[in-house]
Amino acid sequence: MIRYREEDLVVSVAEALQFIACVHPADFVRHLRAAYECEDSPAAKDALGQLLLNSRMSAIDRRPMCQDTGTVNVFLNIGVGARLDTHRSVQALMDEAVRRAYRHANNPLRASMVGDPLFLRANTTDNTPSIVHVTLVEGNRIDVMVAAKGGGSENKAQFAVLNPADNVADWVVKTVATLGAGWCPPGILGIGVGGTCEKAMLLAKEALMEPLDMTDLKRRGPQSKLDALRIEIDTSLPARRIVVNLAPADLPKEGSHYDLPIALGVMAAIGAIPADALGGFTALGELALDGTLTAVAGVLPAAVAANARGHGLICPQACGGEAA
Repeated sequence: MIRYREEDLVVSVAEALQFIACVHPADFVRHLRAAYECEDSPAAKDALGQLLLNSRMSAIDRRPMCQDTGTVNVFLNIGVGARLDTHRSVQALMDEAVRRAYRHANNPLRASMVGDPLFLRANTTDNTPSIVHVTLVEGNRIDVMVAAKGGGSENKAQFAVLNPADNVADWVVKTVATLGAGWCPPGILGIGVGGTCEKAMLLAKEALMEPLDMTDLKRRGPQSKLDALRIEIDTSLPARRIVVNLAPADLPKEGSHYDLPIALGVMAAIGAIPADALGGFTALGELALDGTLTAVAGVLPAAVAANARGHGLICPQACGGEAA
């Protein structure tokens, strides 16, 4: 039996959380670089280049690569021959590690978790509680994987019960087309199949932790049915790339006025509406979580500016009186 000190485990996880907030995995950087090299759209290539530059600057300066430093997910495989010297629960130990990482004096990370998700919704200020998954395995090791899952991608998680005759690839492609830009692409698709609903969702999240090999897979070709399914999904996604950049240096970042333009751009890109139908229009509006269009401030000056350019204005119906 091998004994492990609780302090060693807590420090290791805290240091890992600081590291992953600032440094992309090498396989992700390689795939992002490959996407940059094969991109033929100047705007998309520029956006990918900015992501690569941001990744390098974050790693060198040890500063978070994104303002959303995520919800902490911890996967622990604890060997039956391992002894953890502690009187606290694994949840308490992981929360202590999160608390230290997110309150680090020299590099504090953004706290996003709330203590009461139903009513008060007060921020815990230290990003606890963490989401902890523990599995007892053979051996005497304790293996830990940590992830800081951004809220945008987490909120786009999807679950479905398919019929035996349904095609998984078709469902994935159809679902991705509905996600919009809220998950901050480029992203990684984690797909879990089998078991109960919670098991399938856990499998999907664990799949995100696996090494990326899509570029190599497409180069060498499929060697199994699973490889063939992955390639089928990849080739079935829209060939036209969609890039949304909402952080130009000379424009304000506040508010949700861009929700409607993003949605219209995505719909045009996937062929849901004719792209030429949007020509000569300015659009602004906020999308609620249920997809309905809600009012925003500033429609009158937007209407004036659109008119000066000879554009029509697309805005929420509730703002029609102001726009007119």
